[in-house]
Amino acid sequence: MGGMEAWIYLTIAAALFQTLRFMLQKQLATAGLSPTGATFARFVFSAPVIAVGVGIYLVASAQVLPRFAPAFWGYAFVGGLSQILATVAVVALFAQRNFAVGITFKKTEVIQTALVGFLLLGERVTAPALGALVAGLAGVLLLSDAQGGARPERGLRRFFNRAAGLGLLSGVFFAFAAVGYRAASLSLESGDVALRAGLTLAVVTLGQSAALALWLWFRARPEIGRIFRNWRKTALVGMASMAGSYCWFAAFTLQSAAYVYAVGQIEVIFGFLIGIAVFGEKSTPRELGGIALLTVSIVGLILVA
Repeated sequence: MGGMEAWIYLTIAAALFQTLRFMLQKQLATAGLSPTGATFARFVFSAPVIAVGVGIYLVASAQVLPRFAPAFWGYAFVGGLSQILATVAVVALFAQRNFAVGITFKKTEVIQTALVGFLLLGERVTAPALGALVAGLAGVLLLSDAQGGARPERGLRRFFNRAAGLGLLSGVFFAFAAVGYRAASLSLESGDVALRAGLTLAVVTLGQSAALALWLWFRARPEIGRIFRNWRKTALVGMASMAGSYCWFAAFTLQSAAYVYAVGQIEVIFGFLIGIAVFGEKSTPRELGGIALLTVSIVGLILVA
């Protein structure tokens, strides 16, 4: 398996695990957990497992722990904080639109990641790849139409609505998270891809767990009890998050974050299928058109990247 093939397979696996995690988080939101509580659930159960797993791999592979440069901590902090804010926005988004469309709104991260990657790391995308990214953005715009509700919006408000705003906001934060994680992993001076991705993930998830635990302790203490009382569901969120996050981090280590996120749009198809099979949702012709356009964008990106 070549380098390019590796990051594509890792990205598809990450998208699948992430869709399953969002499905579980939506169920947690409907079970009475706040967006922040549902976000905390994804970190608190996965962080210890990740830390132990990386330690075992470090010993088994006979590698030396790499030196953590000061830049690593800065990139990891930006990435971790951005991911928390992005996940909270996505969970809040689920209350506005159906599952498949909610997943698609957050894919504005693709275009935004290309811009952030260029500004922070100087990474460029080719002209054909940019065309594929733009096609994906067009699909997102089709899906941001708020028609079909009890009080349909008219004019520009069809596109500039709360759901679209939350989707765009989550995209901004996910863009900074992806670029921050890639930069943090690349800043490690030694270790193979598996070790660098695992170490970065371990540091980030432990920090995120601690930060959210403090936030909930002072702002919504009863929420912590609800998370652990529902441990069967919340632990599944953590495990799905762990598997997905590791695949994302490994892919980011191998390839530009913009390309990884672009291929990761296959998550839209997974979300569409889960929305039908699990939540009994139906999609409009406009939504199906947007999903089809995004699919063309994904295939095109794989061919030209």
